[in-house]
Amino acid sequence: MSDTVARRRVLLVGATGVVGTECLRQLAADDSVALVRALVRRPLADAPAKVEVVVTDMRTIESHPEFFAVDQVVCALGTTIKVAGSPAAFRAVDYELPLRVAQLARAQGATHFLLVSALGASAASGVFYNRVKGELEDALGALGFRSLTIARPSLLLGDRAEFRLGERIAQPFGFLIPPRWKPVHARQVAAALVSAGRQDLAGRCVIENIALRRHCGGTEPSALPRPF
Repeated sequence: MSDTVARRRVLLVGATGVVGTECLRQLAADDSVALVRALVRRPLADAPAKVEVVVTDMRTIESHPEFFAVDQVVCALGTTIKVAGSPAAFRAVDYELPLRVAQLARAQGATHFLLVSALGASAASGVFYNRVKGELEDALGALGFRSLTIARPSLLLGDRAEFRLGERIAQPFGFLIPPRWKPVHARQVAAALVSAGRQDLAGRCVIENIALRRHCGGTEPSALPRPF
């Protein structure tokens, strides 16, 4: 492991979500991480000593470039159209805000952006949700990060604040779902991202749902390919 990686500082956005909570826990336990800076809207209880909790209004983050002086960014922001209230509000959370974070971090010298996207993400998709996710992936790819890691999970399992019927149904009947679409636990998605950050390989890597399901927290998988 290089000295640069050993001293890496990681910005985490979406730290209170189902994947973000797992990312926070696993990053805080990773000896190769010197600092985890979590941007949140409200204080976090019992944050580990390594975690710097920054309570801020996400609408004013451009006024605080110091928040983005990190080596890597893990973005676990995400909502649904139902929770957001409208397609425009969904796009603001799942496209506009992650892209602003990426632009600000890139301007401060961050070299690796790691994103929680979605299975089927494509700018050409006829499904609005998948199209927004794909457009974000494309926009991030144009920013010039040395490394871009994209996780594309299917239905996410884990502890959520809100009820999601599809995920509740998928848990007992997951064995009937083809492998590509099987539900994946949030800790597996987090483990894949944390591992990719630790390896810090150059290029663009998309981790599809089948590969995400092979991960478990604390397990070091084989090196991930970095196809451009």
